[in-house]
Order: sequence, then structure tokens, then C-alpha cells
Amino acid sequence: MVRKVSFFNIRAYGLLVNPENQVLLSDEREYGQEFTKFPGGGVELGEGVEDALIREFEEECGISVRIVRHVHTTQHLVLSSFNDSQVIAIYYLVEATPGDLKKISLDALPDHGEPVQAFRWLPVKDFNIQELTFEIDRVGWQHFVTSQP
Repeated sequence: MVRKVSFFNIRAYGLLVNPENQVLLSDEREYGQEFTKFPGGGVELGEGVEDALIREFEEECGISVRIVRHVHTTQHLVLSSFNDSQVIAIYYLVEATPGDLKKISLDALPDHGEPVQAFRWLPVKDFNIQELTFEIDRVGWQHFVTSQP
């Protein structure tokens, strides 16, 4: 039986790779679940997708980013793990100035409470796609890897 879908949920995510060739991951706890994904989040009404991603990085990481290029947009039906929405995710390669990268607070998730978010750098060469909780992010990462020059 197909689950009822009530609305679209448009998400923008950024793949931020630092000069040491490490990718930034976001570990989060919300809705009673823990998950790992790329930084980013929902597009608000009246907001462009790229503007939403820039806002999300400022809110979550405390840094400004520049959009380098589009990486992937979901092509198939993706149902949200949290509500009755259909998720449309758009992934971008982003960059920040090296000085801004030092501002990112790298923490572990606290033992209790939610919602919470922590960031960590992971070397691209050691990156196991299974670290990402959601299949939608795994597909986005695969598109990034295969599109590298």
C-alpha cells in the first residue's frame, strides 16, 4: 500500500570539501531519531533554493558559503522519514573561505535532548557511503563522486 503524501518538502544540501579533502557531515538527533546527513535543510516559502542553502549554512554552521555547482536533484519519489511529505532534495558543491572553515564547531552529539546537531570532517578517501542515514543522501554523494574531474 502506498503511503499518502500531503505536500512537497524541498530540501537543499551542501557538499563542503575542505583543502585537506575532507567532507563536512552533520550528525543530528530529532524526532526521536539519530541520523547523519550533509548540512542543509528546508526551502522556505518565498525563498530560492540556493538562497535557502546559503541561509542554512549560516544558521547551522555559522559560515558563509558560495555555490560552486549543482550536483544532483532527486529524480524519483522519496517519502519523508518524518512526516507525510514527498522530499525533493537538491545537492550543491559549496565552498567557504579557509578562515570561515575554522569557525565550524566540531562537537559530538550530547547524551540527551533534541533537536541537536554536531559537525565532523571525514576524509573523502575514507568515506563509507553507509555513514549517511538516508538513501537520498547516498545517491547525492554518488553523483558528486562520479562528476569529479
